[in-house]
Amino acid sequence: MGDLETAIRQFILAHHLPGERPENLADTTPLQTSGILDSLAVLGLATFLERRCGVEFTTFDTTPDQFDTIADIARLVDAKQRAVRA
Repeated sequence: MGDLETAIRQFILAHHLPGERPENLADTTPLQTSGILDSLAVLGLATFLERRCGVEFTTFDTTPDQFDTIADIARLVDAKQRAVRA
């Protein structure tokens, strides 16, 4: 598990699943489609990642197709960071 996945996990646990054990939130746990994150929670997570990682998300980036699991989100952030550097 990388630093980005850890940061995403910690944010979700602190803001949306207080008291939950970190090992219960896997990189593949559905976040939006399971109801863990609603639209406002997704917005908060996206804002956190924009500030932390220096990326910008569009409305289309945060759909469940691309922004549903920690692994999905980390891949998206990584791709956006690579695009900024290119």
